[in-house]
Amino acid sequence: MLKTILSISGKPGLYKLISQGKNMLIVESLIDKKRQPAYGNDKIISLGDIAMYTDDEDVPLREVLAAMKKKENGAAVAMDLKKATPDELRNYLAEVLPTFDRDRVRNNDIKKLISWYNLLVASGLTDFEEEAEAAAEEQA
Repeated sequence: MLKTILSISGKPGLYKLISQGKNMLIVESLIDKKRQPAYGNDKIISLGDIAMYTDDEDVPLREVLAAMKKKENGAAVAMDLKKATPDELRNYLAEVLPTFDRDRVRNNDIKKLISWYNLLVASGLTDFEEEAEAAAEEQA
């Protein structure tokens, strides 16, 4: 599921991949459901390709999102990101991912992670565990 959810640099929110055209993708915003083209010169990243820095090895984003879902019982994170202090952000991530690399993970990264999680929950896209299990079976 996360392979088809995209982050486009310079555009707010997340986008769902709808179709591919010549030299562009057709994406749909998870916020307002409007469709628009995304071109090859845009920096487009699939959430399935993102990982979080930890003290050991990088952890795929799907595992971090699954841990957030477990902590929040499937609900959105209630933290106000505009008013949250850096300590509150880091403490929250430490509860979800205790081994995160405190030197390389910035406060903005944590804010983006929480806002993405809330957006995915609001859109009903919360099957993070199923994907994690399927990926583990492929590696075995």
